[in-house]
Amino acid sequence: MTIAGGLALIIIGAILRYAVTWRADWVNIGTLGAILMIGGAVGLFAGLALQLSKRRSQARSRVYEQRYYEEPRQ
Repeated sequence: MTIAGGLALIIIGAILRYAVTWRADWVNIGTLGAILMIGGAVGLFAGLALQLSKRRSQARSRVYEQRYYEEPRQ
């Protein structure tokens, strides 16, 4: 999950949890919002961890190339 996806789930979950006043008989909207916020937080932290690990691996792996040139023989 990307960072933007985690943030989107947190926002959608917060809207369902705190802003929606409509009640359904077959689902608890507040609980659904809380589940989405928790899932979004987990996805956000996972996305940040992956992003930081990519940066660390790119910083450590430096490639040095050494070339030797010889003059052409006549």
